[in-house]
Amino acid sequence: MGSYGSNFLRLLSCTKLLSSHVSQGRHDQALALFRHMQASLSLPLDPHVFSLALKSCAAINRPQLGTAIHAHVAKSSFLLNQFVACALVDMYGKCVSILPSRQLFDEVPQRNVVVWNAMISIYTHSNCVPDALRLFEVMDVTPNVSTYNSIIAGLAGMEEGSFKAIQFYRRMSETGLKPNEITLLALLPVCVGVGALNLIKEIHGYAVRDDIDSHPQLSSGLVEAYGRCGCLVHAHNVFWGMTEKDVVAWSSLISAYALHGEARTALDIFHRMKLAKIQPDEITFLGVLKACSHAGLADEALDYFARMHTEYAMEASSDHYSCLVDVLSRAGRLYEAYQVIRDMPVKVTAKAWGALLGACRTYGESDLAEIAGKALSEIEPNNPANYVLLGGIYASLGRHEEAERMRREMKEKGLKAAPGSSWVVYQDR
Repeated sequence: MGSYGSNFLRLLSCTKLLSSHVSQGRHDQALALFRHMQASLSLPLDPHVFSLALKSCAAINRPQLGTAIHAHVAKSSFLLNQFVACALVDMYGKCVSILPSRQLFDEVPQRNVVVWNAMISIYTHSNCVPDALRLFEVMDVTPNVSTYNSIIAGLAGMEEGSFKAIQFYRRMSETGLKPNEITLLALLPVCVGVGALNLIKEIHGYAVRDDIDSHPQLSSGLVEAYGRCGCLVHAHNVFWGMTEKDVVAWSSLISAYALHGEARTALDIFHRMKLAKIQPDEITFLGVLKACSHAGLADEALDYFARMHTEYAMEASSDHYSCLVDVLSRAGRLYEAYQVIRDMPVKVTAKAWGALLGACRTYGESDLAEIAGKALSEIEPNNPANYVLLGGIYASLGRHEEAERMRREMKEKGLKAAPGSSWVVYQDR
């Protein structure tokens, strides 16, 4: 074999290894190999090699190398290659800013759907969903499932975007495109947000028919979605039908039962999780503590909270502390709850103070209520609910001057109590 053939085989071997590094997330090794290929191989590198290197630049934020590759591919006229153009749009959007990404996108002479998707994805990941929608409407190629997935995920992350995300999913279905796992995973939290139980069942049915219901992340998502909508039987059935139950699935089922006051069942599931030798995580313990809170199991909550550190070497977060404060407050152990707040090594949240303040009203504890109310007014100075709650405590204790003072403070700050409201479950179609 001549030197050309030997070099070609080396190039082929290096390209395969480079592709493996990128697909497995070994980006530092990928870029080291890319530099080696540039320096030592006598044959010119093909566009595929540059697109792989650019993917690694985007993944680990190497804008300088990405810009250098851009200069090289521009000289080689590789910008005509759709995959190189796509990788450059992605790299600039993730490592530099949207502006150069869009400038490059506009300069690409022939754009296939992959290039369009890269730019739309950059907009949605940067929370510029209106720009993504505008770009979608002027596409001069037919959008594919990935295009719709980016838009659906972007809309799902917006406040008041849930119904629009569902509408966009319907729009995709009308074109004849079939959703994939990514579509369904993006839709599940949307369904929970608006109580679209029919759509959750539709997603579940579709996943079963297309044999993707065994996907662990999708199954865990279904457990959570059914649980949050109060369909504990469906959540239970999906969970126990899973062949592999990871910590996410167990935590989802625990949280489902905890949310609906089935504390003993939630704690029993936690026990089964331990028997299955699945290591709990922070989310698992949030579910366990919430279960204790809903059932007023203060001593059990203290025990589980201690075990987080002693058995699993976990550091409790603000959310864990807030749950502990909540369960102690509900049980009338207000000064213990206050001591937990005082001893917290992490930032005290409005959730923790709010739990204490609410319990102070229930148990007529005005001294602690004042402390909690003052703390809340500093954390959330524009939340009228805190003033209303503290004012109500004063009024119930006959301390009408203090109650009037709360009303004056609200008026001076221009705050108004939120009117009563209700919500309905959205039955899709």
